Amino acid sequence: MNGLGEALVVARTAAGFTQQEFADKLGVTQAALSRYENDLRGIPDDTLDAAATILGITRDLLITAREHRGAMAVDAHMRRRATAPATAWHRTEARLNMLRVHTAHVLSEVNLRAGKQLPVFDPIDTSPADAARFVRMQWQMPSGPVRGLVQWAEAAGCVVFEEDFGTSRIDGMSQWIDGHPVLLVNSTAPVDRKRLTIAHELGHLSLHNEFITETVETDANQFAAELLMPEAAIAHQLRDLTVGRLGDLKQVWGVSMQALIERAFHLGLLTPAKRTSMYKQFGARGWRVREPGSDALPDEHPTLPTTIGTALAARGLTPADIDTIAGFTPDATNNPFKPARRTLTAIN
Repeated sequence: MNGLGEALVVARTAAGFTQQEFADKLGVTQAALSRYENDLRGIPDDTLDAAATILGITRDLLITAREHRGAMAVDAHMRRRATAPATAWHRTEARLNMLRVHTAHVLSEVNLRAGKQLPVFDPIDTSPADAARFVRMQWQMPSGPVRGLVQWAEAAGCVVFEEDFGTSRIDGMSQWIDGHPVLLVNSTAPVDRKRLTIAHELGHLSLHNEFITETVETDANQFAAELLMPEAAIAHQLRDLTVGRLGDLKQVWGVSMQALIERAFHLGLLTPAKRTSMYKQFGARGWRVREPGSDALPDEHPTLPTTIGTALAARGLTPADIDTIAGFTPDATNNPFKPARRTLTAIN
């Protein structure tokens, strides 16, 4: 399946409709919708228009989505827990697929010229830690803690979105689109977990663009650890760890205390027994689920999509024009490319 039906399946899944629910809204039988989605029957024009309206997207987006490079339902790199419900990650993956198509529409109108780029590596030839060190060097990051990770990623042409996934069991996912990495992050995650997720997804994008290993998750974790907690800068701070010191280091490095424990353990600076003891203390205090100190970290939010919308508005385009370019209907409330509010006020 690689036609209009596939695009309809992904758009419906992204919007959270079951096949029966969507058939009811369209006023067709589930059997008829199934034939449309499996490309066994052409979709009538009026049905296609109605489907697009219900989904809050333009008919043109649905039609051109099937022509996008590669299949519409591309598997995404994903950071999720083993207990994440399948329905939730299927929907989130569909959301990312839709966002990459919306992004492709916008980038056909806007030339996104990034001053930096996210390099890609063959994970057989380059270790995850070396890849992270190379990224830090290429991006000219200062040694030590990473401030404003989202902004660093956006400066390298990464288009980052954040949404409420409706579950804490999925942290984020990513894909490449025409030379630009697209990341989707759970907006409800604590900032330290959100930063680790972004670093993890950058690891996937850098190491697993063309080459897949049997250790993709381990690769991404090792990349994220070196990117956010470079061994040369943090190793001496991870000796003789205590729970109190972990809280202080969390504020310095912008990562969770559990991430710091794992970093110390994998660098050989924390014994297995001490690691187990610390986790027992965390469990007794309820910190395995929600750590203290996360609210004190400066939050990070993507700004590139809004900046692109603002640039389009500066060219004299109306909000309705921008909605159309991005492939949303004018009444859609989830267009991340909407300009900043002050720009909307200026052109209305």
